[in-house]
Amino acid sequence: MSRTLRISGYVALTIQMLWGLVQALLIAPVGPEGLPAVSIGAHAHFGVLSILAVVTSFGIERTTLSGRRRQVAVWGFIAGQWLLPATVLLEGVAPPLLMLNFVWGFLLLVSMALLAWGTITADEATASA
Repeated sequence: MSRTLRISGYVALTIQMLWGLVQALLIAPVGPEGLPAVSIGAHAHFGVLSILAVVTSFGIERTTLSGRRRQVAVWGFIAGQWLLPATVLLEGVAPPLLMLNFVWGFLLLVSMALLAWGTITADEATASA
């Protein structure tokens, strides 16, 4: 499952970098005008969450998480990683959807809390091997 998290992180980073290039073109003097500010904010969130997905995928191997807890940590993070920036982008189209950001943020919170617990309870000798 940590491989799935790494894949999600690297694919998201690839998309985020492409997104960044498009934004650079849109704000360049030779590019078209009109870059919505929300696009920049979502781009930043997406990038940070993508990097965190890659880092988390390596860290999860050093925890005691298994079974359902590990699945929730991995898939909760992946859902939050993709859906939080996607919901931010929909701000102009459907403002009521922004309330879903609390759901995606909660999934990220639960994922990180599980990873923290799994790290706290890990045997240091086994975790460093």
